Amino acid sequence: MIAETYSSEETFELGNRLGSKAKPGEIYTLTGDLGTGKTVFAQGFARGLGVTEYVNSPTFTILQIYEDGRLPLYHFDVYRIEEPEEMEEIGYEDYFFGDGVSLVEWAELIEELIPAGAHRVVISKDLSKGADYRRIAIDEA
Repeated sequence: MIAETYSSEETFELGNRLGSKAKPGEIYTLTGDLGTGKTVFAQGFARGLGVTEYVNSPTFTILQIYEDGRLPLYHFDVYRIEEPEEMEEIGYEDYFFGDGVSLVEWAELIEELIPAGAHRVVISKDLSKGADYRRIAIDEA
């Protein structure tokens, strides 16, 4: 599926719709350059799960856990991961194969750890269509 959004609100809403359909044990990867709206999408996704806490990019902690929604949300930001083995130190498998939903920003950095059935979300800009335009490709496995 390809979606086009023209504002951060639309990107948030797309994430919201996807999050409202998420099921336990699913993994969603988010890829895109800096400033493409991965965190805005993640905030919408969390809202779709019923998360009421403020969601920000967990860059310095790698993982934020939100448990106040209909399912736990395991929000990873692996931008600062240098080796995929670092994911083992935080026990990523417990989250990937747990009862919640995993959302992984910068997933291309740990591609070899992402299971085959993961849903892939790729966000890109096209400045010729406006500063707020986003092309969001969603592979729903």
